[in-house]
Amino acid sequence: MRVLILGGDGYLGWPTAMAFAAKGHEVTVVDNYLRRAIAMETDSEALIPTPNLQLRAEIFKAATGHEIDVVIGDCCDYDLLCDVVHSFQPETIIHYAEQPSAPYSMRDYRSARRTLDNNLSATFNVIWAVMEKAPSAHIIKLGTMGEYGTPNIDIEEGWIDIEHKGRKDRFLFPRQAGSLYHTTKVLDTDMLWFYVRTFGLQVTDLMQGPVYGLRTPEADVDPRLLPNFHYDDIFGTVVNRFLTQAVAGIPLTVYGKGGQTRGYLNLLDTLQCVELAMHNAPGAGQLRVLNQFTEQFSVNDLAATVQRVGNGMGLKVEIQTVDNPRKEAEEHYYNPAHSGLIELGLKPHYMTDPVVADMLETVLHHKDAIEPRRVLPRVRWKS
Repeated sequence: MRVLILGGDGYLGWPTAMAFAAKGHEVTVVDNYLRRAIAMETDSEALIPTPNLQLRAEIFKAATGHEIDVVIGDCCDYDLLCDVVHSFQPETIIHYAEQPSAPYSMRDYRSARRTLDNNLSATFNVIWAVMEKAPSAHIIKLGTMGEYGTPNIDIEEGWIDIEHKGRKDRFLFPRQAGSLYHTTKVLDTDMLWFYVRTFGLQVTDLMQGPVYGLRTPEADVDPRLLPNFHYDDIFGTVVNRFLTQAVAGIPLTVYGKGGQTRGYLNLLDTLQCVELAMHNAPGAGQLRVLNQFTEQFSVNDLAATVQRVGNGMGLKVEIQTVDNPRKEAEEHYYNPAHSGLIELGLKPHYMTDPVVADMLETVLHHKDAIEPRRVLPRVRWKS
């Protein structure tokens, strides 16, 4: 298939590009290095240096013989995006091209404005480029489980049937995001749903939980092909932060009570999920929503796992509770449905102790590059 990947330099975008190219798909990636620029501006650069996108593609081709076409450009530039869609005629567009950090979106006015402008403009441009240049293309947009928040009811898979005063209808499940970043993803979903029902687009919206992991078969051929690993408080997930703190001898910083529970998945499963969505398009006039995660953990669960595995490797891992910089429920009910991808054929990889140990070993190889100042919270939701 012809696959256009927007945000192809990212933690998810680059492994997706390699995996799909290795399977024989014709892959073009677009990126403008926004994440790299923000990381430099905020002293949040990745632990493991990664070559630029053009060089990555050259290394990948030399190692495997598979080609990835690279376009350096901004998806908020409608003319550029239209030109790419028109010339490439993708059958599938995988949309990762958004500012992905909740803390960055809550940092200050400029960061919030940049998040809002980039994320909504990119999605709006994707919609219109498809409508005008490739109307049969299947848009796969990476959403987030964070759109739902933590309601005191079971979270359905995208949709909910409601009976009210004797009448029934089906609605998108109510969203109550906990950051501006997550709010832009809610607005993405609403905007996509409008254009699906009005103009007959076909869209899959993947509500993804936090992703962990570095190893993919394609990246194993050359260490320069590894995805970016952020461990800081702005781009780093809680898993990455805990792994890095364990290696650096910094107590694992649990925010507040540590009962914040989310659904997590391995990077390998992200690649599976996107591929399953691509090969099972929903059809014109359909918005399919899939909750994309394999296991649930609280922050306390993750800290205990990293501590146990780290201590077993000879690290002296301590856990420390710190004041929560975010405005969120620290103890809550959480029971989201997630059967759709399993029914499509997902074969999960779980967060076993050997998986955690392997991630710790990778971080240990780069221990000298860790900057301790980056792992403590620098952004607060409220004063």
